[in-house]
Amino acid sequence: MGFLLLGVFIVLMLIGVPIAFVIGIVALIGIFNIPYTPEATVPMKMVNGLDSFVLLAVPLFIFAANLMNAGKISTKLIDLAMAIVGPIRGGLAHTNILVSMMFAGVSGAAQADTAGVGKILIPSMTKNGYDKETSVAVTAASSTIGVVIPPSIPMIIFAGLTNASIGALFLGGIIPGILIGLGMMIFVYILAVKRNYPKTARVEFTKFIKLFVQTIPALFTPIIIIGGIISGLITATEAAAVASLYTIIISIFLYKTLKLKDLPKILIDTLGLSSLSLFALAAASALGELMSYYQLGTMAQEFFTDHVGTKWVFMLLIIAFFLFIGTFMDAIPAMILFVPVILPTALQFGIEPVHLGLIIVMTLAIGLVTPPYGLCLLLAAKIGDLTIERSFIAVLPYIAIVLIVLLFIAFFPDIAFYIPKMINPGLF
Repeated sequence: MGFLLLGVFIVLMLIGVPIAFVIGIVALIGIFNIPYTPEATVPMKMVNGLDSFVLLAVPLFIFAANLMNAGKISTKLIDLAMAIVGPIRGGLAHTNILVSMMFAGVSGAAQADTAGVGKILIPSMTKNGYDKETSVAVTAASSTIGVVIPPSIPMIIFAGLTNASIGALFLGGIIPGILIGLGMMIFVYILAVKRNYPKTARVEFTKFIKLFVQTIPALFTPIIIIGGIISGLITATEAAAVASLYTIIISIFLYKTLKLKDLPKILIDTLGLSSLSLFALAAASALGELMSYYQLGTMAQEFFTDHVGTKWVFMLLIIAFFLFIGTFMDAIPAMILFVPVILPTALQFGIEPVHLGLIIVMTLAIGLVTPPYGLCLLLAAKIGDLTIERSFIAVLPYIAIVLIVLLFIAFFPDIAFYIPKMINPGLF
């Protein structure tokens, strides 16, 4: 039966059925063929999979990201980033990366970053002499920082699955996210010098101060989110709600870039995006029940115990596995399906859940720019009017940068967690 289900899974994937439906269909067929199992098991497991207070943070953070885009806050972040790094050779590309790092501090949704920032910067970069490949690759690759620098929706999901500290995961993502951003900026600078990409004029100090003051309310959002969570004053879900409310207030009353009549459309867009992730999560919960029946967790633990000698080899296998999974599956269902399977073995090897979560989230972030799933790459390529093949070739150097940082954090976790442990050692 197991091989039949695997065959159904592969065939449905190959003919282009959306991954959420593939997971649900396989779960339905598998569970219906388990003796003495009631038909209501699948919908019950799907509902139970979503019955979590933590998961409310997913649509709320997506809502905050959509509010930022609709309220033109992303434009203000771009203006500030341009003032900071624009005078460097390849200034627009540097701006693209820096604004993604800023945007990441407010939203846990990389796709919202690609859509919001890409619509502004990809046409601007092309107009200013950048080739389409660079414009698309920088936008797509830097968007992946959005799930590494907190807040991060995949981190919230991982914490819900493993009871790991959300605050610890959030703090642990700061240094890797900054390292990825700096690595990309170094590569962009080398590329810009080689291809003679333009730089912008230096902004006058008084104008820079004015831009900074205008952007302070937006930049204050991550302080509310991260500060509230690590201090224990609010949960991740409450932080997402506060971030959404705060963004509405500053967009309507301070920046005056959003009107109340715009909210219904933003809510509809949020529901559409959220439903994709949450339905996949619900379907994955049902499939997880099927995997438990076939004792895949026990089988995986026995395999790793018998064939893997050290935790470093295990870590490399985990990275390779999630790199593969990320090419055709979103981070949320991937974690729902496979984290419970590998977690016992990781604990057996002495790998902390927070460290494991950071590595899995960073690895799955690469899947956002690798076909055929590669949602950030697909969005950026569509905005830049570039084929997926050319876009993927252009993004490969940036993937290499993320992989280098990923391996560095995998084998030297104290680097990632040094500052977080100083800030709040009680989280670790």
